[in-house]
Amino acid sequence: MSALSSALAYRRLLESNATLRMLRADNLAVMAGTLDAHLGKPGTRMNTEDLHESIDADLEELRDHFDLSLRTAKAYCDDWRRAEILVRRPATAARGETYELSAAGFDAIRMLEQLRTPPQTATESRLVSLAQSVRQLAIDTDPDSSRRLASLRAERDRIDAEIARVRRGDPRSVVLDRRRANERVSDILQQAQGLPADFARVRARFEELNQELRVSILAAEDSQSQVLDEVFRGVDLIESSDEGRTFSAFSALVRDPEQSAAFDDDIAAILDRDFSATLSLATRRSLRTLMRQMKDGSHEVSDILTEFARGLRRYVHSHEFQRDRVMRTLLQEGLAAASPVSQELKPYDEIGIDLELSSVSLGSVGEVVLHDPEEFDAGAELGEATDSETDFAELIAVARESEIDFAELTENINSVVTSAHEASVAEVLDTYPATQGLASVVGLLSLASTYGHVDVGNREILTWTGVDGIARTAAIRRHYFTEGITL
Repeated sequence: MSALSSALAYRRLLESNATLRMLRADNLAVMAGTLDAHLGKPGTRMNTEDLHESIDADLEELRDHFDLSLRTAKAYCDDWRRAEILVRRPATAARGETYELSAAGFDAIRMLEQLRTPPQTATESRLVSLAQSVRQLAIDTDPDSSRRLASLRAERDRIDAEIARVRRGDPRSVVLDRRRANERVSDILQQAQGLPADFARVRARFEELNQELRVSILAAEDSQSQVLDEVFRGVDLIESSDEGRTFSAFSALVRDPEQSAAFDDDIAAILDRDFSATLSLATRRSLRTLMRQMKDGSHEVSDILTEFARGLRRYVHSHEFQRDRVMRTLLQEGLAAASPVSQELKPYDEIGIDLELSSVSLGSVGEVVLHDPEEFDAGAELGEATDSETDFAELIAVARESEIDFAELTENINSVVTSAHEASVAEVLDTYPATQGLASVVGLLSLASTYGHVDVGNREILTWTGVDGIARTAAIRRHYFTEGITL
């Protein structure tokens, strides 16, 4: 490959690869730190609202150390979802949606972790493991049966010789020392670090495959739809794909009870060895949960595989694809007819035709008001009142409790003004005490404001007794009347 073709290929990779897009992000440190903290563990999935709340709390602390804008966690998560770092799916166990890391997100965080703590790759254990893998591959792929038999016999002889050395107590047959054993553990865990990204990648590939199969059903004619015929014959196209067969083999191996039990026994034996005492707590935990992680990831992807296959079969057998084909044809005809018209009219121009939406208008659930029959219950039916005698004085007393008796106040004012040139509110109260307490004082001030005058430069003291029998005073501007009033 020439330098030009190689450079063009790398440029396409830079533009299309989500992992590289994350590594080039301006806020990579914040993105990787928050996403690794909340979604970095295999199989972790969070409700969108919970993730927004957690990252908002992180941003409060991060803003003291990073030059961040005032954007919220929701805005950041929307950007990361569009960058294909986060995957949003409908929640299966509850309402709402969940966030999880995509395969690109796992890969980018793993690369950053390896750059921060570079693993030792040029180790003896890795070379031995590599040589054994090459040797086994050469044997397994050899088409010549005689050479395969020879290789197997040689391997058997080597094992027999090792068994004999162990029985004799030969010093050449010794267990691995602590350093080599730690290297092997590191190699195993380093290989396991790629499992979450692999599971996410397989799941994304199954989603693409499911979409491609549905598109091929819609796009192909009835007589030419091989996909349609195979689904009708009962062929599971997703599981029989290359990705499906590869994953099914992996899943079958992980779920095999004998293989699983043997794996767990080996892990338990390793953790009981003396060298494992020097392993960190995180390393021991990773070893102990390795099979569980593989089982959980395999189970989740298997469920997705089954769901997609079942949905595709249901889609075909229910003949929903025929309705979608008609809709697709109508849309294509509409687009073809609109293409020349678009040169003459804008999409928002009036064309003289009103179209009603075929679906109901969407609204919030909070807008719904439940019907409560009790709100419309007028109570028991009113009966006919019996004749009774009314005390007129009692009615006046009741009315005076709720209203100011302006008729009484007017008579009082006119009586005082008749015998004097002018009379202030205090002078009226001195002559005719407030029979309604504060209400009488307020009534007099109201009448003075309307029919009297206000002496802004002088103040006077009003004295009255409240309805509770307690004497009260108030200092106010002098209000006075110069003539009688008529309401």
